[in-house]
Amino acid sequence: MVSRVIPVDPFDLVIFGGTGDLAKRKILPGLFRRFVSGQMPSEALIMGAARAKMNDTEYRDLVKIAILEFGSASLDEKLLVDFLDKVTYLRIDATGEAGWLELSQSMRNGPVRAFYFSVAPSLFGALAERLKKHKIALSDSRIVVEKPFGRDLESAKILNATLAAHFSEDQIYRIDHYLGKETVQNLMAVRFGNLLFEPLWNSQYIDHIQITVAEKVDVEGRGEYYNTSGAMRDMVQNHLMQLLCLIAMEPPAQFNPDAVRDEKLKVIRALDKVPPHHIVRGQYEASSDSFGYREHANDAKSRTESYVAIKAHVSNWRWAGTPFYMRTGKRLRSRCSEIAVVFKQPPHSIFGSEAGTHRNALVIRLQPDEGITMDMTIKEPGPGGMRLITVPLDMTFSEALGPAAEEVPDAYERLIMDVIRGNQTLFMRGDEVEAAWEWTDPIIKGWKERNDVPKPYDAGSSGPDDALMLLHREDRKWRPI
Repeated sequence: MVSRVIPVDPFDLVIFGGTGDLAKRKILPGLFRRFVSGQMPSEALIMGAARAKMNDTEYRDLVKIAILEFGSASLDEKLLVDFLDKVTYLRIDATGEAGWLELSQSMRNGPVRAFYFSVAPSLFGALAERLKKHKIALSDSRIVVEKPFGRDLESAKILNATLAAHFSEDQIYRIDHYLGKETVQNLMAVRFGNLLFEPLWNSQYIDHIQITVAEKVDVEGRGEYYNTSGAMRDMVQNHLMQLLCLIAMEPPAQFNPDAVRDEKLKVIRALDKVPPHHIVRGQYEASSDSFGYREHANDAKSRTESYVAIKAHVSNWRWAGTPFYMRTGKRLRSRCSEIAVVFKQPPHSIFGSEAGTHRNALVIRLQPDEGITMDMTIKEPGPGGMRLITVPLDMTFSEALGPAAEEVPDAYERLIMDVIRGNQTLFMRGDEVEAAWEWTDPIIKGWKERNDVPKPYDAGSSGPDDALMLLHREDRKWRPI
């Protein structure tokens, strides 16, 4: 099977913050890979915009270094030269007037105009205002904004209002790279493209659902920033919330942006308030080879969580009584992001107690080794009676898809191309962001009011012991990290 590459329309893409870490690690290498694949048209133009003083040649050298460091292992020198010919640079002042006339004059008539705000949210308003003031952004232009989308409900509303003052909702692309992962989208295909699963996708057959985003890295190098955020704001309110929505949403009438996002919004609004005993906060301690969180944050009394585990409920007909367990943390045993849909046991076992108890589980792995498996119960091979074991049924399709499975685009590649196409399906809507904060804010406020202290956990472990009890007291257990 050969993967189809559908070219996008010609475009002018301006990357504000074009010399920053995100641009170098993700955006520019991703654009180069799309160019190599043939998806980027020859008429495309990419412009880096930032405060640094440099010319086109110096910026192209920066882009080349970024691609060599973070891009593909194999590199065609001619293709790289051709790509760099499409790259220019402009020194610009986001909060002043320097550079804006030059930017206006560099825009071409005809191509799609897209503007990537790879900068701090505090600059979003200034950039949006100047793009409209200088008539650089047109009625069909698009802006891409990175998280965080505020730090609470009030700031999210202010940010949405600021952007809405200059751009319509269908021009605003709030990017969450988790939604660009191949397996996340495959989740929707598995659910809604196969009759096999949807009849079972409810509380009658599903015992519980686990959503895990575990990171092996610590917060060193960004500890002071992270100390103002924490795992709840940094991961749960956006990434884990989006995964929960895709698992729990009703089938949309059509696969289009508003139909999908309408159903996701219903899930968020159906989430129950979370009582304190259904939440565990943690903070990693020092180990023999690494400092602890407080040292990395440069705050000896920090009460910011590097780990969160939550038991949540979606109060609607489909999910009444089915718990959703979410956990995320830094400095855990390994890097692992997955969704596990754990089905109930058969109502009666014909094999007797000696055969043991087993559950089916549909496991969607987001990273590493993206793929889907189904835990099935089978007879253990050999003589001596009926002994049951659980084995994974591989549904990663790697053999069926052949080379196409090895050429899966990075999440940022896919999402940037969707921006050019004008497809908002995998981007968050303003009311969706606000609803997520409306659910999250009381949890964070409760921690402050109770003077809550995160539970310590060993670096390289699976998190605090208290998190195990969230499941153990109901005769369940976390999947191993």
